[in-house]
Amino acid sequence: MKTADSPSLSRREVQVLLTWIRCDSKAEVSRELYIAEGTVNTHLARIRGKYDGVGRTAPTKMALLARALQDGLIGIDEL
Repeated sequence: MKTADSPSLSRREVQVLLTWIRCDSKAEVSRELYIAEGTVNTHLARIRGKYDGVGRTAPTKMALLARALQDGLIGIDEL
C-alpha cells in the first residue's frame, strides 16, 4: 500500500531493494541480478536519497526493510 509520503521508486530500484533485503550481501545481490556491486550500491544510495526526500530516512538495511514493509513492497511472509 503506497502512502502519500512514499518515494517514487523505479521498478529496478524496487527489484534491487527487495533482493538486498533477501540476500546476505551486496555481492550476492550483484550475482543474482547480474549487475556490478557498485551498481547495487548506486541503486541503494538513490533509494535512500528518495526516502530522505520524503522525510523518511532509511540509513540501514533494517530501516530499508521497515520502509518496504510500510509501503507494501514486501510482506512479512515473504521474508
